[in-house]
This record gives sequence, C-alpha cells and structure tokens, in this order.
Amino acid sequence: MIKFMINFVFRLKPMKEFKPVLIFLLKFIIAWIAMVGIYNIYLSQYHSENKPDPYSQTVAKWTVGCMNIAGFESYQKDDEMRPWTWIYTEGKRTSYINEGCNAISIMIIFVAFVIAFSTTWKQTILYILGGLIVIQIMNILRISLLNYIFAFHKDYAKMAHDYLFPAILYGTIVILWIVWVKYFALKPKKKSDEQMA
Repeated sequence: MIKFMINFVFRLKPMKEFKPVLIFLLKFIIAWIAMVGIYNIYLSQYHSENKPDPYSQTVAKWTVGCMNIAGFESYQKDDEMRPWTWIYTEGKRTSYINEGCNAISIMIIFVAFVIAFSTTWKQTILYILGGLIVIQIMNILRISLLNYIFAFHKDYAKMAHDYLFPAILYGTIVILWIVWVKYFALKPKKKSDEQMA
C-alpha cells in the first residue's frame, strides 16, 4: 500500500524533486496514525470503566520504587473514581499518574520519526528499543523529582511540572533524533543491508 501511494505521487513530474521529503512525511504520518490508533484502543478498554491502564500503573510502581531507593517513603493507590494512580510521598498525596504521564505519547512521536528516517530493519528496531529505554528512564526520574518537589518545594511545583521537566524530556528526544539521523540514518548503506520500504 505504501509503495503504491509513493509510486502514484511520484508519477507527477513536479513532485520528483520533493521525493525524499514526501517519503519521510508519508512514513511518519502512517506510523504515527497506526500507533495512536492502537494506543487509543488499548486505553479505551480501561478508561471506559474509569480504571488506570496497566502501563500507567507500572510507571507509578517504578516511580514509587525510585522514590523509596532515594530514601523517601512512598506508595501508590488507584483512584476509585478516575483512571489515575496516586503517589504518596512521606505520607502526603503528592501526584497522580494518568495516561498523559506515562510518556507513551512522546514515545510514539519518537518511534514515528525514527521509522520515517529508517535505514535497515535491524538497526531501526535496535535503536527504537534503546531509545524507548532511555526515554522511560528519563520519565521515571522526571516523575520522581516532581514528587519530591511537590512534597517539599511546592513553590516551584508549577514551573517544574509545566516547563522545566517537559523541556528535559523533549530535549532527550531531540538528542536521540539527532544521534539517529547523524550517526545511523545518513550513514552509507552496505549492499547486504535490507532497506525498509
């Protein structure tokens, strides 16, 4: 299907000079739409019952573990009315984790970009897996630090949540994209490499 669409577009002579950009955009959009669709199907089965999804609960669990390792007594508890998981730090209810906090939406954008600038299947899959691990580690550290700020430095909570930590997380993704394009996607391909369509 993708090859058919590409061939159709590039039969038009004026479009040939934009071929690399259009291929990039087409691959990005198709990958993004597919992953967002799958993610929304996954979420709907839990949110329809006002329950937090298992992945967000796992992110809360990892955050609580990180906080406890750092020496701050923490635990989690699911909200009974909303699809959230609350995190308690030193006896205070400091934050909640919902689907917007689990970094999946950001991971989808990251993966779609890497696929759009793809080289070989093996290299792309390995880089995506490595990148997802880095993003998740950064996200757990981000949420842990936010809980610390919410518990002990409330004056800085809004700035940290709305500006500082999103900048750090998105900055991580931009660095991963730069590394992908500079050191992997634009490297000369070997004849033995299987090219992605």
